[in-house]
Amino acid sequence: MEDKDFLQFIANVKKMTGIDLALYKEAQMKRRLSSLRVKRGYSSFTQYFEAISKDKELFYEFLDRMTINVSEFFRNPGRWEVLENKILPRLAKQSPRIKCWSAACSTGEEPYTLSLILLRKRLEASVLASDIDEGAISKAKQGVYTDRSLQDCPKDLIGKYFTKDTLSYRISDEVKNRVTFKKHNLLADTFDSQFDLIICRNVMIYFTEEAKHELYHKFSHALKPGGVLFVGSTEQIFQPQQYQLETEDTFFYRKMG
Repeated sequence: MEDKDFLQFIANVKKMTGIDLALYKEAQMKRRLSSLRVKRGYSSFTQYFEAISKDKELFYEFLDRMTINVSEFFRNPGRWEVLENKILPRLAKQSPRIKCWSAACSTGEEPYTLSLILLRKRLEASVLASDIDEGAISKAKQGVYTDRSLQDCPKDLIGKYFTKDTLSYRISDEVKNRVTFKKHNLLADTFDSQFDLIICRNVMIYFTEEAKHELYHKFSHALKPGGVLFVGSTEQIFQPQQYQLETEDTFFYRKMG
């Protein structure tokens, strides 16, 4: 009965939002959503769905739990150094204006990290940032962050591009204005094309193998030849050739052709 209740919940969510929870790893997703449902006092997923379909705050909380919005500036700093010193200089030779996409950008730390690097390198670029969670996008647009989010951000960049409030740091308009945010469902929506750089980190671990396989194909099609897919530190692609990709550095994959 419990399984039937959860499967019906998946079907209802898909009908209401277009989000297919069946493409996420089931045990992980079910555990996370069960604890949230119990915490909110609902004895079944049927009751919980009725509640989230009527209450916007509950719905946003559900999305937030589902998408794990945990991020920091310059997460895994060594990889961002490779991007800054090796990948971007090559892409700048290939394209006078680098077209970038931060996919599943959460609350904005990743696209703003990219924006900070592009400013420091004085490179012409457009940065699209997308996420399925409108709550996360609205936080990203505000551009207000805690000390913890900035622990790996170089001090000179904090001094130059952030204003300290009592308990937080506000990012400057110069950084914000280089990033365009939009709502986007990686598993259901179409992708733009001709990107020089796509960053999608620490998201694929939540998807089934089939969903990952399809997404890597879609990312590859969205890249220009010579363009780069930058993935998270737990998301190495073991046979990149099947997606017309080749390893350029650890966690960086170049589109062949």
